[in-house]
Amino acid sequence: MDGITLTVDETNTHLSAHINPQELNGKIDFKVVLKVIKESEYADFYLNDDAIQTLLANTQTAIKTEASGTLVERLGERRDNEIKCKVEEGQLSASMTIKKGYGAPILTLSDLVTLANKSNIVRGLSTKRLQALHQSYLSSASGETVNATIAKGLPPKTGRSSKLKPLVQNALDRILRPQSSQHGRVDMRNLGDIICVKVGTELLRRMPPSHGRSGYTVTGETIRPKAGEWITLRPGDGTAISEKDENLLIAEISGMPKFKDQKMWVDDTYICKGVNVGTGNVNYDGAVLVNGDITEKMEIIATGDVTVNGFVESATIRAGGDIIITEGAMGKVNDAGTEYSTTLRAKGSIHIQHGQGLDIKCDGGVTIGRQLAFSKVVCRQEMFVGPIDKPNGNLFACSIFSQNRVQAGTFGAVSGSNLTLDFSDGFNSLLARKDSLDELVRQIRQNCSRHEDRMKLIRSKFIPDDLRDKVSAAQELFDNEHQLMQWLERKAVELAANKDDYQQRIMVSANKRIYPGVVVKLNNRTWRADREYAKANVSFHGHQWHCESVTT
Repeated sequence: MDGITLTVDETNTHLSAHINPQELNGKIDFKVVLKVIKESEYADFYLNDDAIQTLLANTQTAIKTEASGTLVERLGERRDNEIKCKVEEGQLSASMTIKKGYGAPILTLSDLVTLANKSNIVRGLSTKRLQALHQSYLSSASGETVNATIAKGLPPKTGRSSKLKPLVQNALDRILRPQSSQHGRVDMRNLGDIICVKVGTELLRRMPPSHGRSGYTVTGETIRPKAGEWITLRPGDGTAISEKDENLLIAEISGMPKFKDQKMWVDDTYICKGVNVGTGNVNYDGAVLVNGDITEKMEIIATGDVTVNGFVESATIRAGGDIIITEGAMGKVNDAGTEYSTTLRAKGSIHIQHGQGLDIKCDGGVTIGRQLAFSKVVCRQEMFVGPIDKPNGNLFACSIFSQNRVQAGTFGAVSGSNLTLDFSDGFNSLLARKDSLDELVRQIRQNCSRHEDRMKLIRSKFIPDDLRDKVSAAQELFDNEHQLMQWLERKAVELAANKDDYQQRIMVSANKRIYPGVVVKLNNRTWRADREYAKANVSFHGHQWHCESVTT
């Protein structure tokens, strides 16, 4: 527009407008001035709106008074980019903030790298993060601020604590992993020697902790790691720390070793060639190893493991640990299916090569080598019929009460004999605990709310000096009650999660087939096999049982 001239000072920083009122060829206002500036080479300069308004007011006055001369006003200025680098989080990260300037030279990616290095950010600098920040800067308007983390250090990794390495196997672990022959094939009949250690046998080694991994800061300094801690080596019953090596646990007595829950002990072991009317029943405080058969109506009660390297017929075994029967077990069942002549009870797990007519109950899991029929099983952990890596055994005409997955090759029989797998007990136990806890949380929450109102009322009143101690004591009781409520609420959330996890965990996995007559239950939710199914999984989700074929 004629009559308006833009200039910058000798420093090329400040922008001034020169207006000659006599040369104006049209109406002049704020928008006209902005348009002139935006269409010039100074479009990116910072503009002072107040200065523009002052210039316009002076121009209008000059036009009215027909004053001569040129009006000059400084309207804007060039502002440089503002860049700040900040090292934070113990020098483990660094961020860069850029405020885009007005009319300033455009920063390049190499400029950002140089500025980061000048701020002593020399390690962990990410080219990708800088490129993303640079793109944000280029697309931003003058005066806008962009920020990003541009470098990350590496925190040190604390060393692993020492760990306990068993030097001998548990008997059950040995049974579940048959020995390999010379040609590399697994011989299911070769279960290895029964493990029974002598005095002085090395049982457990405490492995040293690791030193950890060093870290580094974004400024290039090395962060030394904290070494792992030595865990305390606590000898269990029948064991002792070696006098020659403080990290070695040895057997103090002869017997059967057991490693569980990071603890090793040796059960004093009673060894016999069989249990029959000639030997009498066995009641022993320790482990029992029977290198023979257990005959009809005989009984073994032990506080440790019971290992039978033979056959069990119509007998009773009760163990404080695991029960391992390397051959088979057989019993008789009454017509109503309520009484069994062979009873197996264990605080741990139970393993049998094959069984029929058994009443099994344990707190751990159950593994059957080949086949189980006409039996009742109650267990809390997984049940396998066949090798644990690929269960392919047969399970039929049984009542199974489990709280975990049941895997076998074949469920049921061609004859259509009934096989029931019921997962209700564990679920109902969880529900009962959850309902009790929810009710307790509800009551505590009500009490806590009522007490909170009373404490607020008390605090709003004037409290005499002789009552301040009692009020403080009441406040402490209320705080403890509130902490208890929060703890119970967390436990209620955990139980709700356990309930969902239980429903996801229970499953029937058939690696060969499922025959008609198989029934799977969770309370009133029942799935019944009305035809023969090939390899399939029966799982519970969406409040229903679903049978899904397995193609792999």
